[in-house]
Amino acid sequence: MSIKLTCLACGQANRVPDDRVQAKPKCATCGAPLIKDTPMDISLDILKKAERLDDIPLVVDFWAAWCGPCRMMAPEFAKAAKTLKGRARFAKLDTEASPAAGNRYGIRGIPLLIAFKGGREIGRRTGVTPAGDIVDWVANEARK
Repeated sequence: MSIKLTCLACGQANRVPDDRVQAKPKCATCGAPLIKDTPMDISLDILKKAERLDDIPLVVDFWAAWCGPCRMMAPEFAKAAKTLKGRARFAKLDTEASPAAGNRYGIRGIPLLIAFKGGREIGRRTGVTPAGDIVDWVANEARK
């Protein structure tokens, strides 16, 4: 079997054999790593595609540079990404650069984490969250 992953760098859909997920798979188009242990900055267009296609959880931190709590949570989000490498992917979307994200995702406050898997939203969490809580939350939501 294989899983579908959208390249968070170029937006290309990729299929990765299940047994290769931990083997540092790369995008067939641009060569970027498909699974990283750090969050990637993404655009709204790439997020729209990834939320529809990805078979493993994609956890997105909606944030803004002017937001103090967002800056406080950034290192915790990065720690969670390192812990869950291969079991979930982590991305950041700047709500200032993509104001349309607010309407599309019903954003009322930031920082906001939304997890997507298999074409649907599987969970959301608002506010500063420690890395351990993010890991537990993602693991629980991924089982649904």
